[in-house]
Amino acid sequence: MSAPPETCPVCRAPAPEPFIDVGAQRYWKCAQCEARFLDPAQHPAPEIEHAHYLTHENDPADPRYRAFLSKLATPLLARLAPASSGLDYGCGPGPALAAMLREAGHEVALYDPFFHADEKALARTYDFIACTETIEHFHRPADEFDRLDALLRPGGWFGVMTGFQTDDARFADWHYRKDPTHVVFYREETLRAVARARRWTCEFPCPDVALMHKRPA
Repeated sequence: MSAPPETCPVCRAPAPEPFIDVGAQRYWKCAQCEARFLDPAQHPAPEIEHAHYLTHENDPADPRYRAFLSKLATPLLARLAPASSGLDYGCGPGPALAAMLREAGHEVALYDPFFHADEKALARTYDFIACTETIEHFHRPADEFDRLDALLRPGGWFGVMTGFQTDDARFADWHYRKDPTHVVFYREETLRAVARARRWTCEFPCPDVALMHKRPA
């Protein structure tokens, strides 16, 4: 058995508590930010992640997929100034959200460690950053959120879509948990904690979506 994690990977609070074992998988919980997460020693290897992502059918031309992404795109677009510049972080092999935002008149760069590993995209700053179905894959989420904070200009928007975890009793059978590449599970309070730590505001325009705003300079 591996040693227990010393800190929460989301908020860095000390001494996470045991949560649940599902088969061989061990999960922990954070009393401070309410995250639930897979034991870091059990994270999938990069080659396993990559192979699983290739099974996703995320066609930018699929109207059903676009409707799904509109849960984030619609409220985010309502808050952006015309011709803003943004980053689709964790865009995957079919960057449909970027296409939707470009069609609305915005410039959108792409970054994904497996499919668009363009380091130039991480060498500038943006008016907005979007992460759709991405943050649940972060192995070191606190570090990732710090990176995104550095990429986001003052006054910028950070949009997130992920399956919010709400019911511990259903966790073991939850379809979202069963994805082998999902290693961190967030609640509204978890994302509020992410925002507070970086002095962002946070709102929830619809289920499974959070919009965070970085203070103007």
